[in-house]
Amino acid sequence: MAEVTAAMVKELREATGLGMMECKKALDEAGGDMAKAEDLLRVRSGAKASKAAGRIAAEGVIGMYVSEDAKLAAMVEVNCETDFVAKNEDFLRFANGLAQLVASQNPADVAALAALDLDGEQVESKRQALVQKIGENMTIRRFQRMQSSARIGHYLHGVKIGVLVEFEGGDDVGKDLAMHIAFAKPRYMSKGDIPGDLISREREVLTARAKESGKPPEIAAKMVEGGLAKFASEITLLGQPFVKDDKQSVEKALAARKGKVLSYAFFVVGEGLEKRSDDFAAEVMAQAQSAGRK
Repeated sequence: MAEVTAAMVKELREATGLGMMECKKALDEAGGDMAKAEDLLRVRSGAKASKAAGRIAAEGVIGMYVSEDAKLAAMVEVNCETDFVAKNEDFLRFANGLAQLVASQNPADVAALAALDLDGEQVESKRQALVQKIGENMTIRRFQRMQSSARIGHYLHGVKIGVLVEFEGGDDVGKDLAMHIAFAKPRYMSKGDIPGDLISREREVLTARAKESGKPPEIAAKMVEGGLAKFASEITLLGQPFVKDDKQSVEKALAARKGKVLSYAFFVVGEGLEKRSDDFAAEVMAQAQSAGRK
C-alpha cells in the first residue's frame, strides 16, 4: 500500500474540489491509488470528474504567432518562477519570438528549438542570458504548430491560456470557437474520440451511484445512460453548450453558421505542474494528526 502524502491529498483536492480530510480518508481507503480514491469520492459526494487542464500550478506565458493569411500558427509555453517575471517585457518578447520560430522552422521538439537561432543568437543562449538578467529560472516547456489549407483561429486569454483552432467558415466562427475552447477546455473533439476505458470507468462510477440511490433497476439504468450522455457533452467540444448561447451545443451552433471545426489545441500555463507548497503540506498533516487524536 502506497504511503498517503500531503502532495497526494493536495492533488486529489484540486481534482475534486472536496475537503482535505475527505480526500485523505479516500486515499487511505484506496491504498494510495489516486484513481480509485477519486472514484470513491465521486460515488459518495457526486464530485465531478477531474479536469486537469483547469489546474494552473506554475507561472509563465503563452507566446503566439499567426500568419497574416491565417494558415500557419504556433504557440509556445515558457515557464518562470513568479507571476512578476511573467509580465516582464523581455520575457514576453522571448516567448513570442519562439512562437514565430516554431512556425517558420518547424522544430521536432523542445531540444531542437533550443538549438535554433533567434535574432542571431542561439535560443538556449538567449534563455540563459535572460535567466542571468532577471534572476529567475526559465524553461521552454512545450509548443504546438498548426498549418492548414483551411483557416486557423486563435485566442489568448491574457497570457495564461492559448488556443489554436483549424476551421471552415467566417471570421466569427474561428474567433468564437477559440474563445469557447479557452473557456470550456474540451478534452476531446466528439463522443467518438473518448477512449473506451474512460467511458467504462465513468459507467462504473455512475452505476455505483445509481445503486446507492435505491431506485428501481429500470430507473437506475436510465440514470446511468443519462449520466454518460451528460459526461460526454461536458468533455467534448461538439457536445458542450456553446459559450455564447448555452441553449444549443457547439455542433448545432456550427451547423447554423455553416461552419466546421477540423482540429484544435490549447495550452493552460502550468497545467500539470506543481508549485512548492510547504504550508499546505503542514496544514494537511496537522489536520490529519488532530483527527487521529479524536
